[in-house]
Amino acid sequence: MDASPVVSEADLAATPAAVLALLRHLTARVAKLEAELAKFKGGKATPANSSKPPSTTHPHDKPPSSKAKSGRQHGGQPGHEKHERPLLSPEQCQQVISVIPPACRRCGRKLSGVDPEPLRHQVWELPEIKPIVIEYQRHRLVCSCGQSTCGELPQGVPTGQAGPRLIAFAALLMACFRQSKRRAALFMSTILNQPASPGWLVNLQNRAAEAVKPAYDELARALPHETAPHIDESPTKEGPTKAWVWTFVASTFTFFACRTSRGAEVLKELLTDAFSGIIHCDRARMYWTCGRLQWCWAHLKRDFQALIDSPCHTNKRLGRDLMRPTKEWFALWKRVRDGTLTVTTFRRRMQPIRREIDSLLLRGYFNPLTHGFCKELVEHQENLWTFLDVEGVEPTNNAAERSLRHAVIWRKLSFGTQSNGGSRFVERLLTVIETCRRQSQNAFAWLVTAVEAQLAGKPAPSLAKA
Repeated sequence: MDASPVVSEADLAATPAAVLALLRHLTARVAKLEAELAKFKGGKATPANSSKPPSTTHPHDKPPSSKAKSGRQHGGQPGHEKHERPLLSPEQCQQVISVIPPACRRCGRKLSGVDPEPLRHQVWELPEIKPIVIEYQRHRLVCSCGQSTCGELPQGVPTGQAGPRLIAFAALLMACFRQSKRRAALFMSTILNQPASPGWLVNLQNRAAEAVKPAYDELARALPHETAPHIDESPTKEGPTKAWVWTFVASTFTFFACRTSRGAEVLKELLTDAFSGIIHCDRARMYWTCGRLQWCWAHLKRDFQALIDSPCHTNKRLGRDLMRPTKEWFALWKRVRDGTLTVTTFRRRMQPIRREIDSLLLRGYFNPLTHGFCKELVEHQENLWTFLDVEGVEPTNNAAERSLRHAVIWRKLSFGTQSNGGSRFVERLLTVIETCRRQSQNAFAWLVTAVEAQLAGKPAPSLAKA
């Protein structure tokens, strides 16, 4: 009873354009009503069949796993390789205490001598944390001419009460470890014995953002010259205003930008007219004016799953038909990534799969029930297969989604920023943290160097790699 009538391409060609337009309108209306009905029946959009991030799923709302339980206990299994902290050499220890038994444990006779190979037991402990306070006494002396002169602070000494390491630590505590200003102030007062207040943390935040600005601007200038950046965005807030965190994953660095727009003007601002590369992205329309694109197949795979989950049998059939070759070529791509399949062989084996998917999308394009889904994919088909034509282009935008994950968790905990200055701090520190991670640099050490350079009036360290 629910089976859809089969309409041939000849029948569609003979149908007047006005009737086809009406059918498409009614089809879209039916699809919307079916989606609303599915919600009442328990069906809903999930990260597996939509663009919703996994973080939107409640821990208690996960679907049951299709895998059978193994029956094993949680944790390490018998026979697994043991992992333990290696002992330091005695020279590296701050204190070595020899524990010598005074008497025999059986007869009680007094013992003497030492064991050449004693059992070694090391205990790690935190030292008592005391801030280092340096006082600069600026003497004011009066000349015989009557003029008074005050001693100047040495170059590199901050005018405030926080040194470079304290500024860098406070910035990372808020940006990397996602602590609120009140919590960061409490940690510094309780653990570090460093008097702090939320207002003072704002001051340190601004100093860190200013120290990072030269390196951040350098990456912004390098961004338009990237050949294949991955780009994504996520909503946030700036005070009462809607905002978005943008991420640009380049070849050697990751760039973040907080803007109050999700429009193409942000891409024009950051990529500029000098950009001539290929963008990895989802199918959002603001990317369409930026040149050549590679649409993310991970998003498409979830869209195909949404068709399979649809109550409409026509959608189900198209979804299953598209999912089968998609899974097949994803398996081939995995072999390319792990080095067991050459790119040349991959491209050769992709040709019949590509023709099959294109044919399926064209079939859906001429069916009124699936025309709305397939229209965009057929009319912009070149955006699906850029990765087959251009070396160095990947089929998914997973790199951008992974880099955006930290920003999404930060936003969920902080509910956004309260000012333009807060947004500048977030975008610059997220850029430093993620770029240092990718370059295997210590973010704290780099940030300390940047603050020291700013205080001393020297050039800031660079994050751009040739």
